[in-house]
Amino acid sequence: MARNSYSIGILLIGLAALLLLGKLGFFHVLLSFFWPLVLLIPGLLFHVFFFNRSLPAGVLVPGGILTTYALMFFYCNIFGWGSMSYLWPGFILGVAIGLYEMHLFDRGSDRGVLIGAMVLGIISTVCFGLTLLIHLGIYVIALILVVAGLVMIFRKRNVW
Repeated sequence: MARNSYSIGILLIGLAALLLLGKLGFFHVLLSFFWPLVLLIPGLLFHVFFFNRSLPAGVLVPGGILTTYALMFFYCNIFGWGSMSYLWPGFILGVAIGLYEMHLFDRGSDRGVLIGAMVLGIISTVCFGLTLLIHLGIYVIALILVVAGLVMIFRKRNVW
């Protein structure tokens, strides 16, 4: 009986510690940063199950999508959600990655899967480029003007 009350006492102290940590906001901070694991873990499990030959190649599509999205969300958690204004083409890229993985690892995949992956990849790349040009365009133009000015100042003049 003494051994049983000892175990229950330890359990009660552990429960109290969990309640206090929750009240202090420890779990809120932890979950607010690591919530993309809810997407990353299933995405990685799809890959593990495929490579262990437990599931067919079709699971690589949602695996690639979930993994890509989770990495984007971790990036936003670290650098701020304003970065989603130029990361949004990653949603298209996630589908392209999933389709390309399925084409790459499934010997019997249709050629249309590769074409779909390439089309979505190109669309995503063009959207990334346009978004970065819009967000960083003024800096690129300023850099080009500075370089052109430096070239004009320091170039050797032709003496006749």
